[in-house]
Amino acid sequence: MTKVTLVYRDQRFSPHSVAKDALILETVGRNLQSRGLDVAYVREADLQPDNEADLYLTMARGSDALHVLQEKEQAGRLVLNGTAGVRLATNRLLLDDLERRCGLPVAPLCNDDSRPASDGDGFWLKRGNGASRSPLDVQYVRTWTEVGEALQQFRNRGIGDVLVSGHVTGDVVKFYGVRGTSFFRYYYPTDDGDTRFGTERRNGPAHHYHFSSQQLHEAAEQLSAASGVAIYGGDCIVRDDGTFALIDFNDWPSFARCRAEAASAICRLVENDMT
Repeated sequence: MTKVTLVYRDQRFSPHSVAKDALILETVGRNLQSRGLDVAYVREADLQPDNEADLYLTMARGSDALHVLQEKEQAGRLVLNGTAGVRLATNRLLLDDLERRCGLPVAPLCNDDSRPASDGDGFWLKRGNGASRSPLDVQYVRTWTEVGEALQQFRNRGIGDVLVSGHVTGDVVKFYGVRGTSFFRYYYPTDDGDTRFGTERRNGPAHHYHFSSQQLHEAAEQLSAASGVAIYGGDCIVRDDGTFALIDFNDWPSFARCRAEAASAICRLVENDMT
């Protein structure tokens, strides 16, 4: 019988989403059990090298757990999401560089080498060296002068790597997908108010500008393939002319708006990758 270990995400990486993250993992686990697989669960902090399984379905982001999982990959075990993809997705600077090299539409980069001519609509600063853990890890400021002040606040917290990008005006759209399964959904967070830090409200209520969901799906699948993150979610801004800019991409979100469908798609991914 195929043995599966499902790894819960540590609470420090799930601000305001601990219960939701656990629910998607457990929904996938129940689906796999119903298909005859031997399923066990472990907390990220408790994952040890002596844990033996054929498949690891993991939401872990911490370095210790990723080290164990990388050893499992090297031993020929299937790990989803793979450790290289998780490390990339939780480093905004590396992810932004990959998006630009892939030619994907993203928010304008703002740094000393590409300093904007004007303040425009403001700027976003995002923790660059790891997943966001608090509202302080994603900040909006109105002027370039405030960018410098905010960067100093990040440095005071021991965070030296920060991604700075220009604000994009338009509708905030959240999307969710599982690569290669045809599963893809998108939602407007200001419609239902389901948000972690409330940053989506900066753009105001959605106007529901017309855009190509197929093009968004294709861009998301391209980034999923390039990054190695098969189970993914993200955010984009849809402008009033229908163009969009990717502003976030995450490894294994909670899929709270479409949990049952996502769990079924993840099980299809497992079947595809294990055959």
